[in-house]
Amino acid sequence: MEEQSPDCAEPVQSVKYEKTGEDKETVKDEPAAESEEDEEALPHSEILDIFEEGLARLVQDPLLCDLPIQVTLEEVNSQIALEYGQAMTVRVVKADGEVMPIVVVQNATVLDLKKAISRYMELKQQREGGVKYISWRYVWRAYYLVFQGEKLEDDRMRIKDYGIRNRDEVTFIKRLRKK
Repeated sequence: MEEQSPDCAEPVQSVKYEKTGEDKETVKDEPAAESEEDEEALPHSEILDIFEEGLARLVQDPLLCDLPIQVTLEEVNSQIALEYGQAMTVRVVKADGEVMPIVVVQNATVLDLKKAISRYMELKQQREGGVKYISWRYVWRAYYLVFQGEKLEDDRMRIKDYGIRNRDEVTFIKRLRKK
């Protein structure tokens, strides 16, 4: 039996219970019971394929269309936080001119920005099959992050305190070696 839900146009299925000879109730909702049995019978690889197909459809949503096909939960959450104004995008410019859109929460520190940069690069390398390991300790010793001529040196300081706002550019600058 189908009833019309007051909030939506989709019909709602009602569930019928039936007593069995052993005084146990069984659910007479056939489609749901069959799908649970089918899920148990499917091999892991097929379930992954179904999940990836659903995920591909999900990222076609206008809210999530900027995300890659192999999206992570972290990327989806970041995109949603952006839409609700809980996060901002900092455009990080590498020495070769490549711009990386890095999403951080509104009250992020310089350390949070650095971690987001490393996570962005790790995901990018995984997807492109590039370099397996980046020594971030070396990167942060060899380069500064700079915003409008000011070095972001204090990892505990909030990036807003440096004046960084949504869509502002931060650049990598090579540190000069001391002799």
